[in-house]
Amino acid sequence: MSALIAAARPILQGLLFALKQEVVAEVGGYENVKLLMLPRMYRAGDGDIGICFEYAVHDAVGRGEPNVVEKVNDGMRKYCKVKGNDTASILFGAEKSGALRLIDTAKGLLTDDSRLLTGAQAQPIKLRRYINLLAAAFRRPTTRLYLPASISGAWKADLFLGMKDTDRWVGTTVKINPAQLEGATGIRVGIVPSRHGKSDKITFDVGKNLVICPLPYDAAFMEVFYSAWFIIQQFIAADAQVPREASLPTTAQRMVAKLLAERRAFPLVDVIEALGPIAQPELLQTIARDRPVEPSREEDALVETLIAPISRFVETSA
Repeated sequence: MSALIAAARPILQGLLFALKQEVVAEVGGYENVKLLMLPRMYRAGDGDIGICFEYAVHDAVGRGEPNVVEKVNDGMRKYCKVKGNDTASILFGAEKSGALRLIDTAKGLLTDDSRLLTGAQAQPIKLRRYINLLAAAFRRPTTRLYLPASISGAWKADLFLGMKDTDRWVGTTVKINPAQLEGATGIRVGIVPSRHGKSDKITFDVGKNLVICPLPYDAAFMEVFYSAWFIIQQFIAADAQVPREASLPTTAQRMVAKLLAERRAFPLVDVIEALGPIAQPELLQTIARDRPVEPSREEDALVETLIAPISRFVETSA
């Protein structure tokens, strides 16, 4: 249940900021949208799950979710030559109805020496210097003419992934549908879901010039994400009440819906914040224990590892 709550929070955030701005303005802004209003204000669209997937990936990197951090670290280090140990994510924008929102301010992470690695044979550009221009280029096609050639397509990025300790970043595109993945100049990494029973091996797409990082499914990040998405959709369909047992048959699913229903009268931003301690991410950690090695038993030479679906990740080596 803790894993489902942790996954539900960025989904709720994605749905909140996907609401049409004119509708939100009628209630006085996003901070005044109560959870019980969501079923009335939300209109399902084909791109909604994609927006929530962007938020979920960004949130997973911020929380240090091992399934995600290990995958993007491997891709950035092997193919993009990004050095460092302190993985971070800047959510550049989640788009709907032609509007761009910079959800996380880049100023909190970027410095004057932050460099965007594009793979071009040239000095990497300083990302902080161009972040506002990239945002403007999303809204106004004419502004794209003023971008340096090495980042001419970076305005399409969904995230900027990188390492805070070395201050090096790469443009990243995130797509819930791998068929919609497109390359662009200045974007190096593509994040997509893996499929049930399929390989999540990192590959390099020469045609798109993208490092493809499929996030693991079976008993891992994608399975939890889809389960949480299913709960939220059923909760909305039930008018922000606990759905019928046939709609959410498992105890964990119904408990998540109950926690939300109990808070339906509160602003959604406050509910998302309140669910943080309930998720208890600090209790779900990767723990390694040494075991005595018996040469006659190969399996005893392994280190036992307890890995939770949603956890804190602390990297100990480069």
